[in-house]
Amino acid sequence: MSTIIPVVECLPRLPLNRVLDTLRAAFTKLAEGCAVQPPQTLTLLPGGGDVIAYQAALDDTYGLKISPHLPQTGRSAVVTAWTLVLSTRTGRPLLLCDAHALTVERTAATSALAVDHLARPEADTLAVIGSGPQAHAHLRYARAVRPFTAVRMYAPTLTEAKAPDGVTVAPRAEAAAADADVVLLCTSAAQPVIDTAALTPGTVVTSISTNAPRAHEIPPAALPAMEVYGDYRPTVTTAAGEMVLATERGLWSAEQLRGDLPELLTGGCPLPSGEQPVFFRSIGLGIEDLAIARLLERP
Repeated sequence: MSTIIPVVECLPRLPLNRVLDTLRAAFTKLAEGCAVQPPQTLTLLPGGGDVIAYQAALDDTYGLKISPHLPQTGRSAVVTAWTLVLSTRTGRPLLLCDAHALTVERTAATSALAVDHLARPEADTLAVIGSGPQAHAHLRYARAVRPFTAVRMYAPTLTEAKAPDGVTVAPRAEAAAADADVVLLCTSAAQPVIDTAALTPGTVVTSISTNAPRAHEIPPAALPAMEVYGDYRPTVTTAAGEMVLATERGLWSAEQLRGDLPELLTGGCPLPSGEQPVFFRSIGLGIEDLAIARLLERP
């Protein structure tokens, strides 16, 4: 018997709090051993390019997101993302969705969950480095978890006319980050974009992954002077560029990771001491894709 898979090619605007609550529940189940999160797998393609696969199992569903990076002659590489959800009771596919927008939402929401747990209670100044879809999504979700009263944003091409409401455009990344309580790095850079030495104790910096090999938005040498957290302990230390580089250089080790999101949500790791800047690194997880994709099954 053939199966017709619902295909979602345009992600509907999901309420921010619903996305955040869904991810909180998924990471809590991961902490409790009620979900499975394998490492990403990278397949190098003949002639160039690659495909990253993100898997997860949650409740009675399994999810697989595939994200190809396909170089093109004379033009930008083709990058797509598709998430498949199937039932682990029947083995039948439940949903196939274009995961481009989904990835933006789940990445920003994951950073916001970290900010909510790691930032000081009185944190009110936010800096966003970047001005693309990830930067705008990070701004939306950060505002959903904390009532920031001052927001600065920097990107080389950003102007006041293009800035979101209530956002001040900074002339440089360093100016945006100066004395900020939270700094959200949302760039595609493969090299550091801020000077972490200028950060004050307790400042929270979040960073996300890009397609660049060993991409790192802060210097690897900065890790020993920061309190470091990640999205998921078993995978982040072997995939995040600055962590891999710092480990190879003998500057830092996986044992120095203070905690991850499952631990933060369940009290399984210490909160920041306030004595050093705080760094949260996410690499993207299949459980995030699966949890958000499942929202599309229900109105």
